[in-house]
Amino acid sequence: MLTGGEVAALVAAVVWAVLATFICVALVKLIKLINAATAVVSELGDRTPPLMDDVAATVDRANTSLERVEEITANAQASSEDVATMTALTRSVVTGPLVKAASLSYGVRRVLGRRRALAVVRSRRRKENR
Repeated sequence: MLTGGEVAALVAAVVWAVLATFICVALVKLIKLINAATAVVSELGDRTPPLMDDVAATVDRANTSLERVEEITANAQASSEDVATMTALTRSVVTGPLVKAASLSYGVRRVLGRRRALAVVRSRRRKENR
């Protein structure tokens, strides 16, 4: 029969064997995980340069489009300034004579109004003097 020390040693040996088995299983799973992660990183490394090239090409196209938009904006601004200049020129050309014509018209109406009023006053005086 086994003594207490031998039973304890046997139990300890079984526990160590079970523990070693669990550690081996965990190590095998960890190795599989590391291999899978290595494959994913390798695949990512293979896919990254073409993606970066695509991003660079997209940025170049966007810059080209922005340059075109900038050119269009500059042309629109120049056109707007030209229209503003033409408007100011037209206003000065048209309003100057219009103001003069309006002033002349006002002056003529005022003179004619005074002449009529003066004529009315004279005709009344003539009637009174008779």
